[in-house]
Amino acid sequence: MRRMRLIAVLGVLLVVAAACSANESDNGGSNGGAAGENTGKVNVLAAIDPKTEAAPMQDIFDEQINADADYTATVEASDTFEQDVQVRGQAGTLDVILLPQPGSLPGLVQSANAVSLEDMGFDIGELEDTFGKPFMDLGVVDGQHYGLPTNINLKSMIWYPKDDFDKAGYEIPETWDDLMALSDQIAKDGGTPWCVGFGSGTATGWPATDWMEDIMLRTAGPDVYDQWWRHEIPFNDESVVSAGEMFGDVMFHQGWVLGGADKTPSVEFGDAPLPMFDDPPGCWLHRQASFINAFFPTDAKSGVDYDWFPFPSIDTEGGPLFGGEVAMVFRNAPEVKDFLEKFMGNDVQCAMGGIQTASRISPNVNVGPDCYPNPILADASVVLTGALAGGGAAGFDASDQMPPEVGSGSFWTEMVGYLEDGPDSLQDHLQAIEDSWPAS
Repeated sequence: MRRMRLIAVLGVLLVVAAACSANESDNGGSNGGAAGENTGKVNVLAAIDPKTEAAPMQDIFDEQINADADYTATVEASDTFEQDVQVRGQAGTLDVILLPQPGSLPGLVQSANAVSLEDMGFDIGELEDTFGKPFMDLGVVDGQHYGLPTNINLKSMIWYPKDDFDKAGYEIPETWDDLMALSDQIAKDGGTPWCVGFGSGTATGWPATDWMEDIMLRTAGPDVYDQWWRHEIPFNDESVVSAGEMFGDVMFHQGWVLGGADKTPSVEFGDAPLPMFDDPPGCWLHRQASFINAFFPTDAKSGVDYDWFPFPSIDTEGGPLFGGEVAMVFRNAPEVKDFLEKFMGNDVQCAMGGIQTASRISPNVNVGPDCYPNPILADASVVLTGALAGGGAAGFDASDQMPPEVGSGSFWTEMVGYLEDGPDSLQDHLQAIEDSWPAS
């Protein structure tokens, strides 16, 4: 989750760089050489860990791409990703990036000389069949596509200590009312229903926005959800107020949250689920995305010590909520296109899914669950690819699509304020988010 800490800085840099760059190339063809010229190299810049993600990714590149190519693709793990994108994009030394926040994509199109997929010669219809139209639509700027989906994570997951859960006789809830009844039963049995932690350094508060987004999808529905992140309705619209109140029904319920709602911003999100593995469990339910099991005890066994169930339905068929990464292109050349075609293909994407230390899930709907190293990722992949293939109901992380001032700014901080100030403060905090929305 180091990526989350890059977002706020990236947003500021995009604004500054966009003002400075009515740039020399309108299609990125001059970056790294003239359009059509094979330089023999493709660099792939990513905000990933050099050992757990970049090294095994490079092994896959070497074995499945470079071995039979007339170029060498190299992944570059960057600790200064946001600065590197701007500097290298404008200098013409950037080929491909793996962008962890698609909401930042429109700014990069203008400020760093990005190349559209149409200009690269891709068939957008074929890409939509492969990745689903909802994910492809995230990369549209002025009618052109600039984002190629490369990684996805399922956010609508509730984790629980399976062995203890089963012994207690609890049942998987199918609706929100069932979930509330389960929470009440756990409390009556002397347990604490929810493990919650919203701390994340300078990005504290982002897990709370995921709660709001899951509830918005299932109460207001996908259409209103999209209106919300686009700011076609105000941030204190009654649909958002309703979602905030339901979120508060869990957080502020006496005895339901370990440590209490006001302490959740000081609990690191990666530490939050650990009491679930105590004997007896210190808490029983934890809502977090598919990557969180990387923070579980190393000796905890999937399907035995822990498992998960989907965030349940409420009023609509909205969901699931997902987040992810897209590739952006900055040099229009045959080797770059060839690399992307291979990178998004079934074989390489399946191999990427097998990187256990990375917990990557492919957005390629043709990549099956047998590509993943554990049943958690396999099951999550089925939910995600099914939603992408079906289209419509799935919702991408709203905060990642909002302007950085809101999505990685006031939305985070005002959710923290709500948790610290109590349920009666909701309207004030939603109004503060609304007031922070940039004028243009």
